[in-house]
Amino acid sequence: MIDRPEQVERLLAKLEAALPIATRVTPELQARLREGDRPTEVPANGSITWVSYAGDEGGIVCRLDFGQAQPNAVFASITHLRFHPRLPLAREITAYQKHRVKRLQRQAP
Repeated sequence: MIDRPEQVERLLAKLEAALPIATRVTPELQARLREGDRPTEVPANGSITWVSYAGDEGGIVCRLDFGQAQPNAVFASITHLRFHPRLPLAREITAYQKHRVKRLQRQAP
């Protein structure tokens, strides 16, 4: 098991209550979205407008809104997003991200 179920439930409830949440997309995610069959250009800053849990495989998934700059829906794992340190949930989000990334690295072959 990668995630702690009770931690995920608490964090999801807090995230849903705080929507929309300002966020920044990592440069790695921006580069990834520019590749592939349907290249997508996304700005660095946006808002999370929806969250859900995709199980251990996907973790917490967020729908990102970039306003007029990107009319198509963009979904990303919360581990690929960055938050302002003064955001009330920043510490809890960072703790979840670090735990998830650490567990995923342990599982890598």
